Amino acid sequence: MIPSGVEIFVGLDAIDLRWGFERLAGIVHEVLGRDARCGALFVFFGKRRTALKILFYDGSGLCLFYKRLDSRLFRVPVALDSDARSVVLSEREIDALLDGIELEAPSPKMRTRRKSRIH
Repeated sequence: MIPSGVEIFVGLDAIDLRWGFERLAGIVHEVLGRDARCGALFVFFGKRRTALKILFYDGSGLCLFYKRLDSRLFRVPVALDSDARSVVLSEREIDALLDGIELEAPSPKMRTRRKSRIH
């Protein structure tokens, strides 16, 4: 459940989902121009859009939420300004995003797997 009145910022550039607290807090500061401990939610997507991370401060420390979809892609919001690095979402929009609403099926390329080496 998203706290009422919280600001929600979605980073539009894909990130490496291996990044943790400090790297994401650095992206929030350097790219989005915000303080990671300001109480807002910061949403980041992986390159393939099958997973996302949300960084937020709960008053006592940074928290990281990770969600991966099994068979679909997250719908990344579209910015009105072509130079924008983030988009602001409403509580209803982030709830819909996390609930899997308005998702698109992955392309066939997304389903390719690495060949395993069996000796």
